[in-house]
Amino acid sequence: MKTFKILLAFVVAFGLIVGAGACQKKQEEPQPAAQEQAADEQAVPVRTLVVATDATWPPMEMVDKDKNIVGFDIDFLNAVAQEAGFNVEFKNTAWDGIFGGLDLGNYDAVISSVTITDERKKTYDFSLPYINAGQVLTIPVDVEGVTTLADMKGKAVGAQIGTTGAMEVKKIEGVEAKNYDEIGLAFEDMAAGRIQGVVCDTPVAADYALQRAEYKEKFKIVGEPFTEESYGIVVKKGNQELLDLINKGIQAVQAKGIDKELEDKWLR
Repeated sequence: MKTFKILLAFVVAFGLIVGAGACQKKQEEPQPAAQEQAADEQAVPVRTLVVATDATWPPMEMVDKDKNIVGFDIDFLNAVAQEAGFNVEFKNTAWDGIFGGLDLGNYDAVISSVTITDERKKTYDFSLPYINAGQVLTIPVDVEGVTTLADMKGKAVGAQIGTTGAMEVKKIEGVEAKNYDEIGLAFEDMAAGRIQGVVCDTPVAADYALQRAEYKEKFKIVGEPFTEESYGIVVKKGNQELLDLINKGIQAVQAKGIDKELEDKWLR
């Protein structure tokens, strides 16, 4: 009888130990809601960069009929942001105050068709160049066999006086250089048949030849830019962390050919 009581006590004690262990294990197992909460607590919030642009320079940056800021620069930086893992908030800012606002910390960066120059690099840091906005040749859409400025020998080519384009036209022997006070006048003359080509920087050519209703069926851009005038994204001097983040995205966009797709969309 004593042996039976001892055995019974042992069985009861063993059961209590096993049950307690199972209960403890059950309590230790995280519930799905708790797991999700822990994941949310560990998630790093996505950074949002405020970026200034002067949306008056089509097709690089402009305001569409629905009041949205659109253009090559906008699509490009959005692609950079997606590749580098940040968000962008664009702030339409007049050109004459755009760098002063960066100095004051009103925004993190500037993307607004800003040419990288040695003078500007003394005050600001620039990203990697993201587009060559150099001089290109625009001709009537029905002209064939022209791919370079040298192919325009014996023809009249217009450019705005004092610009890189005017200097490039003068370099080509046999091309008649026609100078204009304003580039729009050159396009008017080409539409009227008084000249056979216009040389100007890529965004201006794209605006006249591809965007303007009165010209987009009449003109085309031929060849590639034949001068180097690169655009870059501007940040405060010494902000290396931000510069590295932006450059990471630019490199990814260029490696995947996204920049070329956007050039075809906006500039060709």
